[in-house]
Order: sequence, then structure tokens, then C-alpha cells
Amino acid sequence: MSRTVRWGVLATGGIAATFTADLKAMPDAEVVAVASRTDASARAFAERFGIPRAYGDWAGLVADDEVDVVYVATPHSAHREAAALALEAGKHVLCEKAFTLNEREARELVKLARDRGVFLMEAMWTYCNPVVRRLTELVRDGAIGEIRTVQADFGFAGDLGPDHRLRDPRLGGGALLDLGVYPVSFAHLLLGEPDRVQADALLSPEGVDLNTGMLLGWDSGATALLSCSIVGHHPTAATVIGTGGRIDIPHSFFHPQGFVLHRAGAEPEEITSGPGPQGLSGMQYEAAEVMRAVRAGETESPLVPLEGSLAVMRTLDAVRDRVGVRYPVDA
Repeated sequence: MSRTVRWGVLATGGIAATFTADLKAMPDAEVVAVASRTDASARAFAERFGIPRAYGDWAGLVADDEVDVVYVATPHSAHREAAALALEAGKHVLCEKAFTLNEREARELVKLARDRGVFLMEAMWTYCNPVVRRLTELVRDGAIGEIRTVQADFGFAGDLGPDHRLRDPRLGGGALLDLGVYPVSFAHLLLGEPDRVQADALLSPEGVDLNTGMLLGWDSGATALLSCSIVGHHPTAATVIGTGGRIDIPHSFFHPQGFVLHRAGAEPEEITSGPGPQGLSGMQYEAAEVMRAVRAGETESPLVPLEGSLAVMRTLDAVRDRVGVRYPVDA
């Protein structure tokens, strides 16, 4: 493959726009096509970003011979369908998180990618963020001793009527898959898959979670206290507490610009990434990892391994089971 990796963007919503803007600023990436369920939406997106080809259906995009990687940016209720279509066509795929609606769907995508021998990665941009990568290095090097507790939250108070997608079980509505995936993934990054899952939630009349608290436990004695909400503003902070210190991310833990390292007997140390590229969201780091792996002929990323994405989906399934949230696809 040439140095330039050619992308096709599947969907035209806000996250697709943010990711495309980052791609357009990368010298080794080219956005060559976009697809939506309507011609008008695809054409408007193409005009906005100077994309040469627009498709009013997904099939046209995945059949495009000039597309190397498909970025799936649909709502997560359509992730399995969209990603599978691209994988079946032999395209490499970056699929937004939550990866799918449940672990069964995620397992089907992983099997399909492996059968086709193509690259697949969940778009967990947190794992590719250089600050988070530095944090995990410090933790694994023993900077704060053995982890005892991870705390993380993500929530906002939205004006969400009963017709909003976040209130619709058919669309995977609720706080957990939209926001809770971040604190759960953060805990998994540091501690792996938990041995025990407890949870409680406030449910909407439609049966999706509005406010959820989770307690994850590991046989090592470590715990994670996590929460997510679409009815209350949270600080979106995280803390990692060890036997020899702690790390505080005071805000935006899912794409931080820095953190504070507290070690026993030492002054607090602020660690930052330094000034990043102007005008970029931070999604360029996951794009760069996809392109690195595809050029190297790899079929998954060591930063966002497929088994890790499956483990996160198992935990999310367990949380939904504990609080009584079921989607039609679970049947």
C-alpha cells in the first residue's frame, strides 16, 4: 500500500464530521468517499469537506475500489450491519464505540474480520491518546504501586424527550453505551476484564438507563467505581489509586491533555502532552494507529486489541443484565 491511506466515511453525523476534519489535516490520509442513507446527505457532506465521491447507500461505498479503510460512524445500533458490509467487501474497518449493541454482535464482527484477513478496530480513541498511553506506562512501571481503585465518570444533563435516540431501546439508547463505555474501557485498560460486576440504574419509561452506577471487582482486590448519566452533569474525571500514590485526571479523562501524578513522599508532578496540532479534536491519533497497522499488514491494533473490545462488551452486557436493560437484538 502507498503511504497515503484512502478513507471512506460511512455516515454523516457529528462524529463523522469531527473525524473527517482530523483526517483532512493529516498529510498521509485522503478522504475519497462518503456514504449516507440518502443522496442529499452524502452530497452535502462531500461538498462540506471536499470529498470527491458521495453515495446515497452503503453498498456503493464498500464497492469503491479506491477505498482502503471504511470508518463506521453510524449510531451503534447500526454498527454490526455497516461494519459487516464493509468487511464482507474486503475493506479494513474502524468502527465507532460502543463497538456493537452486545458481545454476540461484536464476536460476529471479529470472526468476520479474521475470516477475511482484514483489519478491524473499535474507535476507542482514548487508548490511542498520547497522555493516556503515558499514564498506562507509568502505572505498568509501578509508579503508584499496585492499583487498588479506579474511579471514572461521564455524564451530562440533556433535554431528551421520549423520541430522542438515547431514549429508544431499538437504537441502543441509554447512558451506558453512549457514555458509560468510556469509564468501563478506562478500567479495562488498567485492570483487564473484571471478575465481578455489580450495578444499579435509574431507568426511563422506555426501559433504557438514564443514570447508572457500577462497581467492578477483580480477584486481586482492585475495584472500579464508575458512573454515567444523561440526566446529570458529571466532572468527567478519573482517578487511579495505588499502594504508592495516585493519578488524577481532573476533566475530560477520555481525551485528556494532562494528569497529575502523586507519589508517596514526593511533590505532585503535572504531566502534559504539550501543545497539540491546532484545530484537531484528538481523533487523529486513532486514525494514525489504523494507518500504521494497515501499512504494516496487521489485522488488529495492539493499542485497541479485538479481545479487549470483546471483553468490554461482555462487561457492558453484564451491567445491562444487572439493571434490567434489554434491547430487541438481545432476544
